[in-house]
This record gives sequence, C-alpha cells and structure tokens, in this order.
Amino acid sequence: MSNVSFLELQYKLSKNKMLRKPSRMFSRDRQSSGLSSPGPGGFSQPSVNEMRRVFSRFDLDKDGKISQTEYKVVLRALGQERAIEDVPKIFKAVDLDGDGFIDFREFIDAYKRSGGIRSSDIRNSFWTFDLNGDGKISAEEVMSVLWKLGERCSLEDCNRMVRAVDADGDGLVNMEEFIKMMSSNNV
Repeated sequence: MSNVSFLELQYKLSKNKMLRKPSRMFSRDRQSSGLSSPGPGGFSQPSVNEMRRVFSRFDLDKDGKISQTEYKVVLRALGQERAIEDVPKIFKAVDLDGDGFIDFREFIDAYKRSGGIRSSDIRNSFWTFDLNGDGKISAEEVMSVLWKLGERCSLEDCNRMVRAVDADGDGLVNMEEFIKMMSSNNV
C-alpha cells in the first residue's frame, strides 16, 4: 500500500482547520477550543466535531457517505496521486457493511481501529506541506496546500501561521517545530 493511509488523510484534513486559525492552534483552554485530550504518545486526538468536519470534506455531494470517487478527489487535492491505486483496498478494509461507501460510523471505526494519531502520521503530514522537499514549510507552501483543499487564505494569514510556530525565527517551519506544534497540549 502507499505511504498515505486512511488515518493520515483524516489527520491532514483535521489539522487543516487548525493551520488556518493560528490563534486556535495555541489556545490555552483546550475545552473551549473543541479539541479532545491527548491520546497515546501525547498527540492531540481529533474530537467528534473535528471528525465530522473531516468527513464532510470527503463527502463532496453531502449524501452522508464517501464514495471511492470522492476519496480519490481528496487524494488528488493532497497531491497523493500514487495512493489512488490503493483506494479499493482501503474501502475493502473500511466499508464494514459492504455497500461500497464509507459512512460516518465506518469513518470513526476506521480511525479507532488505527489506534489514533501516531508520530508517523504527523511526519507524513509534514511532508504533505513541504512541497519542495527541502525539510521546511514556508508560508507559500501552506497556502498552496490549503488552496488545493478548498481553503482560501491570504499569504499574510499563512505567514502568521508560520510565525506562530517558527521557534528559531527563520521564517519557516522545520520538522521539529511541526512535531512540537502538533503534539502540544496547547494546539
């Protein structure tokens, strides 16, 4: 199977909203931010509401289920063309009732069976944003990925997001800064 799992795509999309609003990323009050407690490994786990938002990103026609076609559209938007060949395998594993679609219950079950967010998921998310592969995420790269996912934000917004997590002040987010941001209890 490709290096992008069903869980990783869910995670990337759930964190997409977080990246858009840097003030929410660093909220001191996790309860008011709508985030759940950290799971195994100390990584913040998405709440049910976040999972619903992620599900709705996949469910393009809003019929309450994700088709293989809809799933492939999201893969393309994330630049994961190689993973498209794995969609039938993913659906075979996740579509528990065998109707050819993934409903919200199956979506949540797949997430739970996967064990939640792992460090490998966070690392793979980093590489999704690091479009040029230089080991650092620029504001331009953040903007490009978010635009591909249908999120409209300005370059200045993306610069603010990067500055919010840029610990070394170089204007870019490296892997260490990204992992720290994603695993922070203040996300």
